[in-house]
Amino acid sequence: MPDSPAALLDFAHRLVDETDRIALGHFAGELTITAKHDRTLVTQADTEVETRVRERIAAQYPTHGILGEEFGTEPGDGETRWIVDPIDGTHNFVRGIPIWATLLAVERGGELVTALVSAPALGQRWTAVRGRGAGVRHERREQAISVSKVSELGQAQILFSTLRSIDAAGRGAGLRRILDQAWRDRGFGDFWGYMLVAQGSAEAMIEVGPRLWDLAAPALIVAEAGGRMTNLEGEVGYAGPTALASNGHLHGELVALLREAESQAQA
Repeated sequence: MPDSPAALLDFAHRLVDETDRIALGHFAGELTITAKHDRTLVTQADTEVETRVRERIAAQYPTHGILGEEFGTEPGDGETRWIVDPIDGTHNFVRGIPIWATLLAVERGGELVTALVSAPALGQRWTAVRGRGAGVRHERREQAISVSKVSELGQAQILFSTLRSIDAAGRGAGLRRILDQAWRDRGFGDFWGYMLVAQGSAEAMIEVGPRLWDLAAPALIVAEAGGRMTNLEGEVGYAGPTALASNGHLHGELVALLREAESQAQA
C-alpha cells in the first residue's frame, strides 16, 4: 500500500472527510462534557473523532504508530508515526465558537513529512508535504500559501494565546514589550493563530502550554509556508510547552525581546 508523503496526505483528506461530519454533528447538537486532570475539557466529539482516526489508520497502515491526545500511544514499527489532535480548540467547540480543528501530522524517522489541519466549521483545510510547500483548501478550491514579507515589528500583527498562561509562565513582560512595539495584536489561540501566520495574515504567534499534538501539524505547515517555529528560547522543535511561530523575518528580534524581558525580571 502506498505511503509516500503525498499518498499519506490523500489518505488524511479522506479520513477527515469522515471525521468532519462526526465533529460537525456534535457541534450542532447536545454535548457530554467532562474535565480531565489538567482541567481541560473533553467531549464525545474528541473521543469519537480520535477513535475513527485510529481505526482508519490501523486498517490502512497497520505498521504505523499513533500518538493521540485522548488515547495515548500505539508504537507501531517505530519508523512512521501519526500525531493526532481530534479537536484542537475544544473550549471553543463547547461554547459554539467555530474556531476548532482536527490536526493530523505524520513523522517518519523523527521528521515531519505530512500535515493537515481541518477546520470544517470555517470551511477550510490547511496542508503541507515536506519539500512541496503548504496550501489551503476553501470551498474545494486549493491555493498555495506563504508567510508575509513584513520585516519590521512596527508593521507586524502579533497573535498570542491566553494572557493568563503567558503571565503564569513569567513571559508576560516579554509579550507586552513585543506588543508595545507591534502595529497590532490579537488573541487568536489554538491552531488558528499558526494558520494565520502560515497564510501571511499575521507575522507571529506566541503560546504557552501547547503539547506535541497541538504543534506538530502547524509546525510543518508554517515551515513549508516559509516560516519558522521554535520554543520561546529560540530552540527548534514542536514538542511544547512553549511555541513561537513567525514569518522568519522577525523571529530573532522576537526571541531577543522575550529573553531580555525575562533576564530583567530575574535580575
